[in-house]
Amino acid sequence: MSEQPERPDVVIDTSKPHPARIYDYFLGGKDNYPVDQELAERLATGAQRGAMVNREFMHRAIAFVARRGIDQYLDIGAGIPTEPNLHQIAQRTVPHARVLYVDSDPIVLRHAQALLVGTPEGATEFLQADAREPEAILEHAAKVLDLSRPVALSLVALLHFLRDDEDPYALVRTLVRALAPGSHLVLSHGTADFLPPAQAAKVTGTYQAGGISLCPRTLAEVTRFFHGLTIEPPGIVPAPAWYRDTEAPAAEESGFYVGVGRLGPV
Repeated sequence: MSEQPERPDVVIDTSKPHPARIYDYFLGGKDNYPVDQELAERLATGAQRGAMVNREFMHRAIAFVARRGIDQYLDIGAGIPTEPNLHQIAQRTVPHARVLYVDSDPIVLRHAQALLVGTPEGATEFLQADAREPEAILEHAAKVLDLSRPVALSLVALLHFLRDDEDPYALVRTLVRALAPGSHLVLSHGTADFLPPAQAAKVTGTYQAGGISLCPRTLAEVTRFFHGLTIEPPGIVPAPAWYRDTEAPAAEESGFYVGVGRLGPV
């Protein structure tokens, strides 16, 4: 993996919780701080298992896309590396796969430089950037990936941290329009559809108290992200219900809608 230049101006803020570090805590990682742990512990029961179920969806979806021969991956909102990570899943099937991870948290960059080691045939790189700047991400991606060929765009557990006034739909449109036919969108999004109103309000309020916007969306709202794409079976479904060419996962409650969309012909 090629490293980015050192950025001495970047300081990791351990006084405020961060979604990537909270997710790392839920997945059993060690790259989080007391402020992240405290917020995570205040969340509703089942949040930790929900994060794991979402992670398991990512594994199944990326494996499915890799079996289709996709050998380029753009993972925005990558989070702190937790094995097996996306590049490991993809490169099991396509050893020469190229992967670009994108995240805004400098702690992710620090650990990515040490942990994101791919196959000798492939390439695994990391970009520190804000998901709200898709043009800048695409400019860098064009240096790592061949955007004239199909790419798998991964937006897993990211978009529910973007408010409506930040127009996450425009962000997704900008990214998808830059991709070639045959590209795939792998997406998961938090929802409150399966929670009692009081519990949903507690989750949202807990994040807001930590300075993190959380915008769970309905099935119809999540489906809008796939506008113009062919939605692969089984459709936009709760995370445990999405699987292809594998045994069905255990039926569990889920706080995520998930899906895979395809752009044009394969």
